[in-house]
Amino acid sequence: MTDSRSFRDVYEEYKNLVYNLSLQYVHNAEDAQDITQEVFVKIHDHLHEHNEALSSLKTWIYRITINHNLDFIKAKKTQKRFAFITSLFGPDDSGRELDPGHFDHPGVLMEDKEEVERLFSFIDNLPEKQRTAIILMKIEDRSQKEAAEIMNITPKALESLVQRAKQSLSSMMERRKS
Repeated sequence: MTDSRSFRDVYEEYKNLVYNLSLQYVHNAEDAQDITQEVFVKIHDHLHEHNEALSSLKTWIYRITINHNLDFIKAKKTQKRFAFITSLFGPDDSGRELDPGHFDHPGVLMEDKEEVERLFSFIDNLPEKQRTAIILMKIEDRSQKEAAEIMNITPKALESLVQRAKQSLSSMMERRKS
């Protein structure tokens, strides 16, 4: 699968999967498009290394996409922290403006935007593994077996992560009501 024709086939087959999954993590169409491009650069560079005996191509692409999204989110948080710290010492002379981040999910109706944004903010505050489990199982609608394979854990461990995530989400929502 190393020739350009094969990569083009892979891209055509998985571009929507990568974009939609990225959108679940970053909630912003522009960021999801950038991440999708970066993921496919990585796939192109490492396609020859994929081992079908270890995981299916789809699972491998899911893992790359999830890891890239988590790295993107960490980098964004670090950027925000750095901007806050530098603001304590005076104006930033670099000319850079940091995007504070906003919710721009194209699949959400305007009237539902505030409620969905609140739900996603709760999901975003879950630990990484719980967040990934919820996204794969409840938003991406993957089977328990497939989600466990993507996360490289047992179905029982996945079930436990989903239960803990649901408990955490429930408690976050309760605190929000008070």
